[in-house]
Amino acid sequence: MGALDSLSEYISDYFHVSRKRKKRKVKQTVNIKVKMDCDGCERRVKNAVSSMKGVETVELNRKIHKVTVSGYVEPKKVLKRVERTGKKAEIWPYVPYNVVAYPYAVGAYDKKAPAGYVRRSDQSQPLPGAPDDVIMSLFSDENPNACTVM
Repeated sequence: MGALDSLSEYISDYFHVSRKRKKRKVKQTVNIKVKMDCDGCERRVKNAVSSMKGVETVELNRKIHKVTVSGYVEPKKVLKRVERTGKKAEIWPYVPYNVVAYPYAVGAYDKKAPAGYVRRSDQSQPLPGAPDDVIMSLFSDENPNACTVM
């Protein structure tokens, strides 16, 4: 194919043949929060999403109201397709509990969040330039090596 590619490049330089290249979609995983109560709701959402072009896998978790779609899809299109089923849906607003620096901050703690998750918010993240926990623990009473530092 190398010779054919170079030949087509050579010819296209003289004839200025322009082709529009399609924008390639990136393979990604989209997490959506959808309120599902029964098997019918679950089946309706799964059928709607799995019929989309580019979808490879669809995983549903009714207990935490989460739909995970992976494939060559756009998050907004998946969200609109789920909303067309009549269900209230939003992009997954939660992050794992251990990822957040301040899980009990005003915007982060949510009683409706599934176990082990807190709501994603700016207030729960540490401020840039704030002292790290590692530095603070150097002078802690629980640190057995604190006296060697001082």
